[in-house]
Amino acid sequence: MESATSEKAELLRTTFGDKIGEVHTDNPDAYVYVDKEALVEVSQKLKNDDNFSFDYLMSISGVDTEEELFLVYHLFSYKHRNEFVMRIKAPYDDVDIPSVSSVWAAANWHEREQFDLFGFNFSGHPDLRRILLPEDWVGHPLRKDYEYPEEYHGIDHHRPDPKDQYKAWDDLRLKAKEKKEEEGSGEEAFEEADTEVTETEPSDEEATSEEEVKE
Repeated sequence: MESATSEKAELLRTTFGDKIGEVHTDNPDAYVYVDKEALVEVSQKLKNDDNFSFDYLMSISGVDTEEELFLVYHLFSYKHRNEFVMRIKAPYDDVDIPSVSSVWAAANWHEREQFDLFGFNFSGHPDLRRILLPEDWVGHPLRKDYEYPEEYHGIDHHRPDPKDQYKAWDDLRLKAKEKKEEEGSGEEAFEEADTEVTETEPSDEEATSEEEVKE
């Protein structure tokens, strides 16, 4: 994939010059940085030029490195049966990115997801709004500086871990066994005590009902 990416990057440079960065191979998928101001024009060429024919936008993924943000665009060509990956850098104080929804229709949903989770502002998007979280949600959960709210409209976000409940029963059985061993009652007495403990353990259905009542 590295050689194919390098070849396509060179072809792009003949049109866009230094708007196309160097090919990076420090990732399983080789990629190239593209100047965000040229993103739409580069995308149009990648889709419509027969040398590329990247007719399928596989995904747009956001990344927060705690130093800067960037977007990763994975493209696929059904004609040539190959892939191309480009990245767009975005400093924290400038998250405006041109929308490519006019090039690939699927970008409509991909861009809404990155707006929702990272806060990228896709200029030119026809309907930029949250897609996973409620419209009145505050913040963008995949940002490294995101602080999780304690509640949402009075709904407590904390949920007990079901494994903790089963661990409590295991601890109870262990204590019962240790007590019987101290009393010298033998294995038969322990099994009887363990049966008593087990019979008091709520079923999954009962545990769920109890949680619903508490909520």
